[in-house]
Amino acid sequence: MKNPVYWVVLTGISIAFIQQGLPVRSQGESQSDNKQMDNITIRQGETLFLSCSQGDLVTHTAWLNRSSILYAGEDKWCVDPRVSLVTLNQDEFTIKIEDVDVTDEGQYICAVQTRSRPRTTSVHIIVQVPPKIVNLSKDLVVNEGSNVTLMCLANGKPEPAIVWRMLSPSDDSLSSDNEVLEIPFISRYRAGVYECTAANDIAVDTQTVELTVNYPPSVSDGRDVGVTLGQRGVLQCEADAVPEADFEWYRDDRRIFNGFDGIEIEDAGGLSKLTFFNVSEADYGNYTCVAINKLGSVNTSIVLYGPGAVQDGNSGTSTVFTPTCLLLIVLLQLLLKF
Repeated sequence: MKNPVYWVVLTGISIAFIQQGLPVRSQGESQSDNKQMDNITIRQGETLFLSCSQGDLVTHTAWLNRSSILYAGEDKWCVDPRVSLVTLNQDEFTIKIEDVDVTDEGQYICAVQTRSRPRTTSVHIIVQVPPKIVNLSKDLVVNEGSNVTLMCLANGKPEPAIVWRMLSPSDDSLSSDNEVLEIPFISRYRAGVYECTAANDIAVDTQTVELTVNYPPSVSDGRDVGVTLGQRGVLQCEADAVPEADFEWYRDDRRIFNGFDGIEIEDAGGLSKLTFFNVSEADYGNYTCVAINKLGSVNTSIVLYGPGAVQDGNSGTSTVFTPTCLLLIVLLQLLLKF
C-alpha cells in the first residue's frame, strides 16, 4: 500500500484535508473551528517559534505560510534550511524559523484534522528591521560661499526618522529633521563634522560626514620688533587659511630665501618666522610677509628697528629722533613761553 498523500485546500482560512482513498466531504457539509491569534512582532535576525496545540484524535496536521506548506506532520515540504521541526506529539506541534527576514512576514496557519472536523489557528507575523543608513553624502571640500547639500537615506521597519546635526564643533542651531540638510552660502565657521542619525523603535544607526571649507588667507597685524646690534631678532607672521598658506618674505622688492645672509625662515602650520642670528645695521628696515593659497594672498609689513628708533605702533614705519631734533624742540618750547 502506498503512503497516504494529503492535499491542503485553502478557502479563506478554512482548511480540509483530503486523504487519498477516502471520501471527500464537501464544503457545505464540513464544520471547522478557526482561531485567530494576536499578531506576533519579531526583529530581523531572531528565531521564530510557531506552536499550536494538538488534542485527541488528530489524524493529520500541518504548518502553512500563506499558500505554501512548511511541514505536514513530520514531513518537511519547504526547501528553506532555516525552517525545522521542533516538537510533534499529541499535545504540541512546533516548528522554528531561524534568522527571520522581512520575506518571512505574513500569515501562518496551523491546520489540524481530527476525526470529526478540521481546526485551524492562524497568526500574522510582523518583522521589524533596525535602521540602516544606505546612502550618505561623502566627505566634502567646498569653497567659502558655496551652497552645500548633505543627504542621508536609511532603510528600516518601522520607517526610521532622520536627524542631521553639526557634531563638531557643536552647533544646535544647525540641524534638520529631514533626509536633506541645506547650507546656503557656507562660511568657514560651518566647517566641521556633521552627524546623521536614523532611528526607529528597534535601534539607532549613526554616520558622519566631514565638511571642509576653503577660504583665502588672512594675517594678523605684524608686530614690529626692536633688536640691539649683534643680538638675535625674530619677525613673526601668522596666517589663517584653508588650505594652509605658504609664506614668502620680502625686503623691499627682493624676496628673501632661507639661508640668505645668515637668515633662517621656518614655517610651521599657520606661523612663519624670519630669524636674524646676529643683527647688523644693514638688517634694520621694513620686511613684508606674504601668505598665499589657491584662493588668494595677503601681506603685512613688519619693521626691524634698533634701540635708537621709536615706533608709532604696528604700522611698519619708524620715526627716528636725533639729538639735533631734540634741541630744536626745546628751543621751540622756550619761544612759545614768550
